[in-house]
Amino acid sequence: MNAESAHSLSQADRKILLGVARSAIQHQLEKGVDLQIVASDYAKALQAQRASFVTLNRQSMLRGCIGHLEALKPLVEDVAENAFAAAFNDPRFPPLASHELADLEIHISVLTPSVQLPFASENDLLAQIRPYKDGLILIDGMRRGTFLPSVWEQLPEPKSFLQHLKRKAGLPEDYWSEKLQVFRYETESFS
Repeated sequence: MNAESAHSLSQADRKILLGVARSAIQHQLEKGVDLQIVASDYAKALQAQRASFVTLNRQSMLRGCIGHLEALKPLVEDVAENAFAAAFNDPRFPPLASHELADLEIHISVLTPSVQLPFASENDLLAQIRPYKDGLILIDGMRRGTFLPSVWEQLPEPKSFLQHLKRKAGLPEDYWSEKLQVFRYETESFS
């Protein structure tokens, strides 16, 4: 997403969102209850309905990642909810402990609305994928998976990116179906 995008957040808004994410985690650790966010207390850009993902890292290792693909609530509320969920409800990790907060790195990705990609074949789809720019959502029946654009750092080739996304959705790497749907989105990411 370029800086001129209507969806860009100011540096001040980014700083506020990072603070809200940390506060949501810290509030749970200290008080044992969810942090209550009142969206109207924040700038208009943070009140807009937007989807986000919050990724937590410790010592350069993933510690949690939770988000929404669709805008369901004000951005500031979405970030708080996802930060809490990434810290305490990511099924891949035990709940975050108090001693982990000090060196916790918080990374926020704010998503643009997703757009369905029309394609006639896997090669057609691969030709449309924009490395390092696109996040993808793959859907086939009840199977679903997504990769944020940041995953391109580990999987820089479109074919490999798509194969791993299929695996994440519970499908074989060479799977193909006429019912397969793919959507693309971009993110504005900061930490």
